[in-house]
Amino acid sequence: MACMFDYIKWRGDLDFKESPFNAVDNIIFSQLAYLTLDGIVPSPGEKEGISIDLAVRIYNEKSSQPGFKLSSIFKEDHDLIRALGSSKRFGNCQLFGYVNHVDEVEEIQFSALCVYTSDDHCFVAYRGTDSSLLGWKEDFNMCFLDVIPSQLDAVAYLQTMAPMINGPLRVGGHSKGGNLAIYAASKCGKNIQKRITTIYSNDAPGFNKEFICSDGFKAIKDKIKTYVPQSSIIGMFMEHGADYNVIRSNESGFMQHNLYSWDVEYDDLVHMEKSTVTSKFINNTVREWVSNLDKEKREEFIEVLYHILNSADIKSVNDFGSSWLSLASRVFRSLNAVEESKRKIISRTLKELIRSAGNNFETLFK
Repeated sequence: MACMFDYIKWRGDLDFKESPFNAVDNIIFSQLAYLTLDGIVPSPGEKEGISIDLAVRIYNEKSSQPGFKLSSIFKEDHDLIRALGSSKRFGNCQLFGYVNHVDEVEEIQFSALCVYTSDDHCFVAYRGTDSSLLGWKEDFNMCFLDVIPSQLDAVAYLQTMAPMINGPLRVGGHSKGGNLAIYAASKCGKNIQKRITTIYSNDAPGFNKEFICSDGFKAIKDKIKTYVPQSSIIGMFMEHGADYNVIRSNESGFMQHNLYSWDVEYDDLVHMEKSTVTSKFINNTVREWVSNLDKEKREEFIEVLYHILNSADIKSVNDFGSSWLSLASRVFRSLNAVEESKRKIISRTLKELIRSAGNNFETLFK
């Protein structure tokens, strides 16, 4: 089945006035936000932007320097920006307002950039969770915090950039980036909200019920387009307050979270009628599990688990791809090193998860 790279070949010779912006363009820009573009794309304080074509040339030049390595989250990211730079549709798009803020003490992982398109719109793209354990820890903090630091950064970023941008706004992102896009749009103020035409949420975690019932969310609800793969896990977490589109992925399980795996047909994503029973089972289990734990117990569990993984010298989710025997050994040593009270927190919380799974087991057979 076709993917976003095929789409770039199909639509690469047509600008956004000739072929209107669509859902595939959305996932391309949401994926572009994952690239580390420090020193290439101007920051919010700089007036001039840079075309994707020129950014690629600088990118290639830096990549060829001995000992220099531009990091990326996904292995396909380097190919993506080069494919964009060589196309008429994307090569002349202007990049600007790039920020990349990571603070381990404050537990913040935030990055965003803006993209001007030839239809005189601007796409404000928020980066999703990177591969760092810190980035995932911030996501898990949503379980017990009403607001996480990245959400506040997302609002401030949109409020800073909007006055510098001419024309209508599109806002979006993948994973946590989609959550940030919705949160920022709901809190940015009515004048900016009026300029937002569409908010794209791509397999992003949701929100608590208080946020879904807020006036800010209600003001933007009809502008939100939510996409999740057929076996979504991350995108089914917490409340969304709106309908969602199920998209076909050529991967299985958690790997469907990867936008590169989403199927494309002409100028749209490939839609499916409904999510899989596995996705519904996981969604129902996690929702019941979280609802049975008060905020204090959720925080205790997440803090202890993060401490254990950190003590086991696990800094990235990529570490889970290493030798399972070595990984398990490090985790068990770290677990045995913590005091008994913390081990009880882990045990008690996992028992609740198993109980919730048992309660929803029949979902797999409906």
